[in-house]
Amino acid sequence: MWTKENRAKYKRDHLRYPSDLTDEEWAHVEPLIPPAKRGGRKREANMREVLNGIMYVLNDCFHC
Repeated sequence: MWTKENRAKYKRDHLRYPSDLTDEEWAHVEPLIPPAKRGGRKREANMREVLNGIMYVLNDCFHC
């Protein structure tokens, strides 16, 4: 329910895009991302930014 307390919790004005993950959301998702495989190159991509990009595209698709 949108109460004054909840509205502040879900405020996204401080994010670059409204679809970007908040720190709290990232804390829930980060443990689910598998680590980079051993023996290969070091992972160069920032996984949070990758997920933010996916969320941006999905958000755009739902607003078409």
